[in-house]
Amino acid sequence: MRKRLREMPDNRLLEQLARCAVDYHCFAAKNLFFRRWEAPLPTSPVCNSRCLGCISLQPSDCCPSNHERISFVPTPEEIVELALPHLNEAPEPIVSYGQGCEGDPIMQADTIAEATRRLKAATSKGTVNFNSNGSFPDRVRMLCDAGMDSMRFSMNSVQEEFYNRYYRPVGYKFSQVVESVKCAKERGLFTMINYLVSPGLTDSEAEVDALLKFIGETGVDMLQMRNLSIDPDFYNKRMQLSGRGIGMYRMLERVKREFPRIQFGYFNRTRENFYPEGLENSWPIKS
Repeated sequence: MRKRLREMPDNRLLEQLARCAVDYHCFAAKNLFFRRWEAPLPTSPVCNSRCLGCISLQPSDCCPSNHERISFVPTPEEIVELALPHLNEAPEPIVSYGQGCEGDPIMQADTIAEATRRLKAATSKGTVNFNSNGSFPDRVRMLCDAGMDSMRFSMNSVQEEFYNRYYRPVGYKFSQVVESVKCAKERGLFTMINYLVSPGLTDSEAEVDALLKFIGETGVDMLQMRNLSIDPDFYNKRMQLSGRGIGMYRMLERVKREFPRIQFGYFNRTRENFYPEGLENSWPIKS
């Protein structure tokens, strides 16, 4: 870490990630300093969601967030200074906007688009990924055009009422998130859902039915199944859930049976590994 800081002494983004690597033991941040695999590019101190389980900002002292959010917007120059050598030199290189130590990067879409254009002009290596709530479809289109390779959209549910209860969106609607997912896929990007799962909601009959419809309408490539880091009793009460689900394994079986080409996973992928052998970048989108 000291070596990298000496190489880029004026880069505020590197200083942020040094703290993430050492104080918070963020493995993505460590990857940046080891120059390997997927490295993070946090950009946004603000967000237009108020997630119940936000890990970087909480309004109450009773349940402090895991870590402090980035307090500035890095410049395109600072982003490129970090990301370019990583893309050129790291094995299986990915750089990802949208991290736990920030708000939502879609709020800094202009900065990110400019940085991405510069990266793509400078190298053909590596994968550039964007993690977001997808709240502004027009900005998603701009970022696609800037050269993004993949996008991952966070959702706890594909049912609007439960999405709204968890994300508590400010100035955007659930329908805009769905439109963003469609935009990314239509522009040819590898498109993922950061699916924040919790038994009782995720495996409910209604959610599974809604998920099958969502996959058919959007053509999403992968569901990244991620445990929602929140007290389940608190979550179930806030979601106003009642009854039991069919079980997570049965839920996965049903999805795979309906859509054999859907991929389940946990990590972002390099461009070379977007589609395993036998899976092509084409979906029979259902009207």
